[in-house]
Amino acid sequence: MAERTDGRIVAAVESFLEHVRHARGLSDQTVRAYANDLDQFVAFAAARGSTGLQDLGLELLRDWLWEADQRGLARSTIARRSSSVRAFTRWASETGVLATDPGVRLRAPKGAAHLPRVVSSDQVRTVLDQLAVRADTDDAGALRDLAVVELLYAAAIRVSELVGIDVVDLDRSRLTVRVLGKGGKERVVPFGVPARDALEAWLERGRPLLGGRTTPPEPSALFLGDRGARLGVRSAYRIVARALEGLPGGGPSGPHTFRHTAATHLLDGGADLRAVQELLGHASLGTTQVYTHVSSARLREVYRTAHPRA
Repeated sequence: MAERTDGRIVAAVESFLEHVRHARGLSDQTVRAYANDLDQFVAFAAARGSTGLQDLGLELLRDWLWEADQRGLARSTIARRSSSVRAFTRWASETGVLATDPGVRLRAPKGAAHLPRVVSSDQVRTVLDQLAVRADTDDAGALRDLAVVELLYAAAIRVSELVGIDVVDLDRSRLTVRVLGKGGKERVVPFGVPARDALEAWLERGRPLLGGRTTPPEPSALFLGDRGARLGVRSAYRIVARALEGLPGGGPSGPHTFRHTAATHLLDGGADLRAVQELLGHASLGTTQVYTHVSSARLREVYRTAHPRA
């Protein structure tokens, strides 16, 4: 049965966004990316007098990507735009909004390969040692920051997963934590004894102090912000950025640095790729394989500096 729209591109886009928001269980970040890209496509089409579904063809889609290329947008941005509009036209075809799928032949340049920032084991140890010195003062914020970074590195979880953890999700006896990943998929991931010790110190000596700053107190969240409410993503970014400040090497300084680093260190230590995939919660093994490239790059660097005939 065909999806009901009023024949306008903008109405079809709105129906598609409702579908991905409520029926497919995609993350808010993914839905926002679709909405941003398709809003720009609708504006581009309207500026050229193409507002009806009868105007939605391969030539219009190609013109949109070509215009983005002429403006100097990054290849990764153009590739993402292509993916968004192809998802829309595929849905429109499958639901009968369009008779055929004009996006099936759309091609966009592949995004440039991006290797995530990884810090060394010694650098991780330095960061954690510095945080531990601050936590020894029993400052509530310092106890929290140490527990946050320890868990990010130990469990290799996403920042969105970290801030969504409740106290009941933590099993300190089994050294596991339950997290809610992309698409609402739940998984249980392990962590080590240092992370457990930091979490226990936070729960026993830090959280009660911050938890009393809201009325009523926050009853469930594992991590709290400075005002006593659940720790937010931006606050987690600031915690990690401060912890990584001053370390040599470029690249992003957000929470994903520790996720990338943990995955790479696991592979460097001989972990099976599929085991790392399960730990990270990746739907595709191909997503996890980027870390093999990071490990290979490090191996080549060691080879060039250490082998007498490199």
